[in-house]
Amino acid sequence: MLNRKRSERAPNSHSHDTSLIARGTLIEGHVRFSGALHLDGQIVGSVLAEEAGAVFTLSESGHVQGEIRVPHAIINGQVRGDIHATERLELAAEARVVGDVHYQTLEMAAGAQVNGRMSHPTAELPRELPAPALGNAEAVPA
Repeated sequence: MLNRKRSERAPNSHSHDTSLIARGTLIEGHVRFSGALHLDGQIVGSVLAEEAGAVFTLSESGHVQGEIRVPHAIINGQVRGDIHATERLELAAEARVVGDVHYQTLEMAAGAQVNGRMSHPTAELPRELPAPALGNAEAVPA
């Protein structure tokens, strides 16, 4: 099994591939990934997942200056930009986010900080109060 080529693997096995960007590494530009991406270094640019099951992990030594668009994000470092997590967002205790956060499911540890709006999509429309009935109201003494 260790000598099997990528083309011989199961169709969804690429979702288990993990890429690591080590501490001390700076990437300037957009990063697109599939599977899992673990960032200990720094990215100046967007982080974009190319598949539904992708996971982005930002360690406490990691930094992103740009937008993050992924299904599942685990943030424990610094982000200067908006985060869009279509499935799940985990903000660990050392997370520092300056930007808007959009999530489907959120887990936020004590100590995590967000300086921006937090937005959860709602499936239902806002409810409106019924209009008051006119003409049936009794006069209230003053």
